[in-house]
Amino acid sequence: MRFIQFILTVSWICGLSAVMHAAPELKHVDGVKYHVLRASADQVHIVWKDDEDQALRTIPTAFSYLKKRGDVPLTLMNGGIFEPGGVPSGLLIQDGKVLSPVNRKNGEGNFFLQPNGIFLIGSTGAKVIATNEYPLKNVVVRGAVQSGPLLLRNGKTHPKFNPKSKWRLHRNGVGVTKTGEVVFVMTNFKSPKFPTLFEFASLFKSLGCTDALFLDGDLSQMKSGDDMAKASNRFGSMIAVVELKKEN
Repeated sequence: MRFIQFILTVSWICGLSAVMHAAPELKHVDGVKYHVLRASADQVHIVWKDDEDQALRTIPTAFSYLKKRGDVPLTLMNGGIFEPGGVPSGLLIQDGKVLSPVNRKNGEGNFFLQPNGIFLIGSTGAKVIATNEYPLKNVVVRGAVQSGPLLLRNGKTHPKFNPKSKWRLHRNGVGVTKTGEVVFVMTNFKSPKFPTLFEFASLFKSLGCTDALFLDGDLSQMKSGDDMAKASNRFGSMIAVVELKKEN
């Protein structure tokens, strides 16, 4: 019995280590190359500004900021759609503080393709919800970013996506599974083809996500390891997957 308990303990530790040190996995689906990264909600941080209220804008700047505050970044990816100057187009919550308010306006472009949504990390874990569902009752939010359109909500694909669309572009997004696992996806820049929004939503569903949100398009980047210190495009918010801190 003690031997079995030992094996189970080792297996649990190894599983935890795999989550803590996971790197994006390259997947080929229907001719499209994707980078897929799975993480626990506790590993995910959403950042926009440093402690001096200055926008971080680039991956290496965010990497340095996170390290200075004691985090160990494993992967960094751009967050939601933003306005000139790197200002988030909608809600941005960093470390429990609302730095940009929720945007319920109508407009043109992906962000305003209703329903749009919010990815958040709160007291009940990670969630992707429709903007009109925010705020959630009795949930304390640590981090959140608004973007659009929603890809999936409660397992259903966005009603305005066309299965026969020929609009194929570089994309990145985030989804959440039934168990609360966070799934980040970005197409590979060198992919022989790119997905439509319908295909992008279908991919998240195939990865076990019930809810997913489109984050951004052509500028999107996902960097891990030493690449996080190298030059990147300029963004608004960024999403970091960090190493879980060991409990004393």
